[in-house]
Amino acid sequence: MNLLNGFSFILPTRIEFGVGVVRRLAEFVDGLGARRVLVVTDPGVRAAHLTDQITEPLETAGVPFAVFDGVHANPRDTDVRDAADAALECGADCLVAVGGGSAIDCAKAAAVLAVGGGAARDYEDRARIAALEHAPLPLIAAPTTAGSASEITFSAVITDTAERFKFTVKSPSIAPAVALADPALTVSMPPALTAATGMDALTHAIEGYTALAAEPLADACALHAITLITEHLRTAVNDGGNLEARAGMLVGSILGGLSFSHSDVASVHCLAEAMGGLYDAPHGACNAVILPEVMAYNLSHCAPEYARVARAMGLDAPLADEKAAARAAVEAVRRLAREVGLPSLRSLGARREDFATLATASVINGSNADNPRPMAEADYLAVLESLWAA
Repeated sequence: MNLLNGFSFILPTRIEFGVGVVRRLAEFVDGLGARRVLVVTDPGVRAAHLTDQITEPLETAGVPFAVFDGVHANPRDTDVRDAADAALECGADCLVAVGGGSAIDCAKAAAVLAVGGGAARDYEDRARIAALEHAPLPLIAAPTTAGSASEITFSAVITDTAERFKFTVKSPSIAPAVALADPALTVSMPPALTAATGMDALTHAIEGYTALAAEPLADACALHAITLITEHLRTAVNDGGNLEARAGMLVGSILGGLSFSHSDVASVHCLAEAMGGLYDAPHGACNAVILPEVMAYNLSHCAPEYARVARAMGLDAPLADEKAAARAAVEAVRRLAREVGLPSLRSLGARREDFATLATASVINGSNADNPRPMAEADYLAVLESLWAA
């Protein structure tokens, strides 16, 4: 990295971390000057009664609220429109998102539509957000997973239902005003979801660290995120009630989010987003399956970085031999994915006849250019074939 390169590090979000911090929700709603709230969530989070931990402090403080629970696992443009309509219908001047990245991303985009109208994809051009007469509605995010870090990033990934394609709405203006990062909210995550979201967080950190857009502050966040996730993911999967492991994963997820949001993701996400758009496959699981194979592809172009990843993972890697240490990092990530029970490519609904479509969608993804080793359609096809044969 050339340390003479300039960079910009923006963090619009206030992070409040700690067990029980969600009980202070009304305090932060009041701090934003808000008087009526729309809670945005998904049916699973509501069925698990996690939404109750958000609505109870609002009820106690006498803050009027409504609940929108129509968010799909991969948030759709129609979800965004419905959430914005719900906000307008109840007169909300603040949104509170509770859930994983899907609910939070949906709320970010809905906060824009509620003031600007139109469709979610209209705001793929960030200049449209900057030109709004009124700022997007303020948002408070309470994550129930440790993976997406959407609670502190300023982008929302939404599925265009007509084209079955994922697009991004991105602007510091849509970052949550407050992130209530409460490890206790993540305790009810089942092992499979814990594993998938944890590997998603690891992907954010590794891609944020190795992307061509990487910068020093993001690098520091990424390396510590890798250490925390490596130390705590297995325990969080196998002993979900372990609050220390849950806290370690939540901090690791936040740090990974700080990394990639101030750098970029790369080819793992390009392919995962293509799969999510085509198959509605879970994003974290897609990342976990793809990550080791893309790392293996990238080895020749980022051995020094992967060697540092190996050290961050606590590996007894040969420090004098960067290439050997880098290979050890790739194998360690592959082994971790297996140990936490991540699925195969085929189990995610992938079909070999779709490989060309997936490769094309990956190449045109805006993050493809930041992969440390250039990837053309033929390279994505080779990665897919390798995963198919595994």
